[in-house]
Amino acid sequence: MNITEAQLIKLKELFPEAFTEGNKVDWDKLRLTLGENIDTGKERYGMNWPGKADCFKTIQQPSIATLVPEREESIDFDKTENLFIEGDNLEVLKLLQKSYLGKVKMIYIDPPYNTGNDFIYPDNYTENLQTYLEYTGQVDSEGRKFGTNTDTDGRFHSKWMNMMFPRLFLAKNLLQENGVIFISIDDNEISNLKSLCNEIFGEENFLGQFVINTTPNARDYGHIGKMHEYCLFYAKNAYEAETNLIEDKEKTFKYKDSIGEYNIHPLYNSNVAFTNINRPNLYYPFYVNLDNEIEESFFEIGLKPFANSIEVYPPKSLKDNVQFVWRWGREKAASEVNKEIIGYKTTDGKFRIVQKMRTSAKVIRSLLLEKGYTSRRGTAEAEALFNKKIFSFPKPLELIKSFVIAGSSDNDIILDFFAGGCSSAQAVLEINEEFNTQRKFVCVQLPEPTDETGGAYKAGYKNIADIGKDRIRKAISKIQKERTKKTTKEKESLFGETLIKESDLGFKVFKLQTSNFKVWDANITKEPKAIQAALDLHIDHISKEAKQEAILFELLLKSGFPLTTQIEKLTLEGKIVYSIAEGELLICLEKELTHEVIKAMAEKQPTRVICLDEGFQNNDQLKTNAVQIMKSKGVLNFRTV
Repeated sequence: MNITEAQLIKLKELFPEAFTEGNKVDWDKLRLTLGENIDTGKERYGMNWPGKADCFKTIQQPSIATLVPEREESIDFDKTENLFIEGDNLEVLKLLQKSYLGKVKMIYIDPPYNTGNDFIYPDNYTENLQTYLEYTGQVDSEGRKFGTNTDTDGRFHSKWMNMMFPRLFLAKNLLQENGVIFISIDDNEISNLKSLCNEIFGEENFLGQFVINTTPNARDYGHIGKMHEYCLFYAKNAYEAETNLIEDKEKTFKYKDSIGEYNIHPLYNSNVAFTNINRPNLYYPFYVNLDNEIEESFFEIGLKPFANSIEVYPPKSLKDNVQFVWRWGREKAASEVNKEIIGYKTTDGKFRIVQKMRTSAKVIRSLLLEKGYTSRRGTAEAEALFNKKIFSFPKPLELIKSFVIAGSSDNDIILDFFAGGCSSAQAVLEINEEFNTQRKFVCVQLPEPTDETGGAYKAGYKNIADIGKDRIRKAISKIQKERTKKTTKEKESLFGETLIKESDLGFKVFKLQTSNFKVWDANITKEPKAIQAALDLHIDHISKEAKQEAILFELLLKSGFPLTTQIEKLTLEGKIVYSIAEGELLICLEKELTHEVIKAMAEKQPTRVICLDEGFQNNDQLKTNAVQIMKSKGVLNFRTV
């Protein structure tokens, strides 16, 4: 995906008059269109730091990498929709831009906190893939190295922001319009991270900031005993964001009716982003019947006046006098009036419209102080799973589960591109099993070497990615053992079929590598002999080491299909053909194509067909006929690579 081109398309949709031929922006026309809403001053409100301009270059530079499947390290590879990707997350996020654009419901990340030695930083991050390959020992190098970011460095904060900005920018593209992101952080970079997120997501899409009690006993920092960390909570679009209630284990109820116990909750939306101006359909009056008191303090209500009634609108914000709106539209409210929506009279004689809340659930709170959220709990959970201490202070499962439940629903994709020991993957697996959902995780982790003096290295884990993969395996094994304890009656229906679909207990492993197709070197000397030599190298443009399945998945990504797309292996006229997404795309990677196999593919009438150029064996007549055969069957997108 070309990020710059995608941004230009969005701009052109809004301001077509500001574009000239060649898809160039006419800045003067754009300024005229926007009128006075242009800041031409030298001093502007915003955040700047050394290297920010290079961040945009990094974002715009396309990836020349690919993701190679590793079946041996996976579980249930052909069926699972969960992913673990080993590689640098910047490159991986670029590779996912086309196939996962707008498909991720929730992101949770626990990035490096920039404490001085906790993140690996490439000195030349504009050549990220090459640096990554050198770092992981896939190529020889005497040059660039990764190193820690020490607080004595003159660019201590800048380096961290240069690392974070492109990744957050690319991650935002993957979110659905109703998607949300949670980012764990501590005091070191909380202010900078919030400024970054305000710039990338927009200040208006800031939903809140969690304070998490990470230790019951304060850690002594000389002048203060620290007991908490933070988590920033943003939406891609606050108007569209969808979140869920979480379980309130200490919930008690004040009221009771014929259905059961309940509490009352105001029906108006207290989010100042929702007003009568931008949500007019949510602004209307209820009418309270003053002659009919249902029970003490509760009155009959309706959406039309009674003989003796009073109008009740949503209140205004006391802080800035903004007019709130109802959470429910008129049609939905009409179906629940005097059932789940009632009129309530306060002790001072005012009327409120409220909703009966019957569940032991609540909106997620900004203060997360329970014992289940401490670092000690996370460490104990990891030790119980591995039967030894592997790493220190992983995020506790209860914390991540709270975020996953609040931020996603059944069948949603949850992305964690700083996966570490993969607490997030285990949290998703356990939630699916507990609530009978089919959420999917995508975890990305750099194979950062473990400390040779630490418990992980001594246990055989040479890098953090290996720890993450093994935690997923152990979590799956744990759930499978617990599953066998359940009675068969819970799953059987009257027809002998399973009533409950068992959750996905597998994951596909992919690893970041250079493309299977040779990349043109644009830096070659501009001389005929040098150019001719480079052209000769590209006659066989597919790497000799490339395996057919690796080429297949690279073409899937480039064609915009997710890595979990169902693939069916067909045999047509003696040749292997891969059917993607129930025949929407056919890919044939045979090196000797025939007229018969081309005709057989065309007759299946897919939307697209891809073949190896090498498969035509320089037979131009066969290639020309292939194009015509495809057209005759309505296949207009036929390509060779």
